Amino acid sequence: MTQWLPRPVREAASRFRDRTDRHQSLTIIAVIAVVAVILPQVALLPGISAFGTQNDFVGGFADAGVYVLMAIGLNVVVGLAGLLDLGYAAFFAIGAYTYAFGASDFSGIHVPFWIMLPIGASVAFVFGVLLGAPTLRLRGDYLAIVTLGFGEIVPVVFLNSDTYTHGTNGITALAQPSLYGLFGIAGFGFTNPWPYWGTILMLIAIALVLLYRVQDSRIGRAWVALREDELAAASMGINTVTTKLLAFAIGASTAGLAGVFFASKLSLVNPDLFGFTVSFTALSMVVLGGMGNMWGVAIGAFIIYELQTQGLKQLNNFIETLGLPSFTLGPLHVDLSQLNFLNYQYLLYGLALVGMMLLRPEGLFPSRRRRRELHDVVDPEAAALAEEAGET
Repeated sequence: MTQWLPRPVREAASRFRDRTDRHQSLTIIAVIAVVAVILPQVALLPGISAFGTQNDFVGGFADAGVYVLMAIGLNVVVGLAGLLDLGYAAFFAIGAYTYAFGASDFSGIHVPFWIMLPIGASVAFVFGVLLGAPTLRLRGDYLAIVTLGFGEIVPVVFLNSDTYTHGTNGITALAQPSLYGLFGIAGFGFTNPWPYWGTILMLIAIALVLLYRVQDSRIGRAWVALREDELAAASMGINTVTTKLLAFAIGASTAGLAGVFFASKLSLVNPDLFGFTVSFTALSMVVLGGMGNMWGVAIGAFIIYELQTQGLKQLNNFIETLGLPSFTLGPLHVDLSQLNFLNYQYLLYGLALVGMMLLRPEGLFPSRRRRRELHDVVDPEAAALAEEAGET
C-alpha cells in the first residue's frame, strides 16, 4: 500500500510500524483515547451537526461500539482460527439475558453492572465450551450448519419460555449502570450517552489489548496454523480440538460482554433483537473490515454500522432537501423526493458486499498475511536488489 511513496517516507512508516508493534498495549490505549475525544467533536462540524445533536451522535457511536466488540471477538473465531460461525448472535443473547436475570426486578436480584460484565462474559464462555466440545470435530460446511442451528435455537428458547423470560415481551426495566455502584454503594447513574460511550471504549480497549497478546502468543500462532492447514498443524503436534475450542470460547465470551453492555444501555432484552441478521452483520463486518486484522475489523465494523444505520437515514434527509422531481415511466410513477432508502437497506447492503468481494476481497484493512494471500505483492526494494544480483 505504500509502494508509491518516496523511500524516506516508506522507511519512516516502517520504523513507526515497528515501534507500535513493540508497544501494542500503549498504542491501543492512545488510539482509543484519541477516538474518544475526536469522534464526538466530528458531530459538531458544519453540515454534520444539522443531522442531529452531539448526544444523538454519541449514543449512535456507543451502539456502534457494541458491534465493534462483537466483530473483534468473531475475528478470533473466523479470522484467526478459520472457523465459520453463523450463530454468533446466540452468545450475544446469552450475555444480554444473563444481565437481565442478574440486574432487574424480574428476578429480584440486583447485581451491579460492573460485576455483571465478567459474569456475562463467563456464562457465554461456558456456553461456548458446551457448544464447541461436541461439534468442533466437524469442519467447513458442517460446522457452519451446526453453529447456524445453535444460533436459531437460542432465540427460540427465550421466545417460548414465558415463565422464565416473558417470551415475546422480553424483560424490561433492567438496572441502570452507575459510575461506581459496587456492592450497594451509591453512584452517578448513566443518564446520558456519554458514560456509555466511555464504557464501551474502555471495554474495546481491554478486549483489543488481551486479544492482541493472545494473537502474538503460542496459542495465536496455533490458530493461524489451523486456519492455513489443519492436517499439517495436527502433524506438528497441535491439539486441534482444544485449540479450536479455546478460540470458540474466547469469541463467545467477547460476544457475552457486548451483550451485557447492550442490555444495560437498552434497559430491556427481547428475542427479536438476536436474530440471524445480527450474526450475519457481525460476520460481514469481519470479512469487509479485513479478516485477521484486529484494527481493520474494529474500524470496518464501525464504518459499516454507521453507514447501515445512520448513513441511510441522513441520505433520506439529504434527498428531501434537494427537491428532486417525479416522473412517470409507463405505468410506473417515481417520486425521487419520497424515496426511502431504509426500505432498501439490505438491497444496498447486499450490493456493497458483492462489490467488495469482487474489487477488494481481502477487506478494507486486511492483515499483511491476508493481503499477500490474495494479491501478488511485489516489494520494489527487493525487486531492485534481485535485479542487481542478476536474479530477474
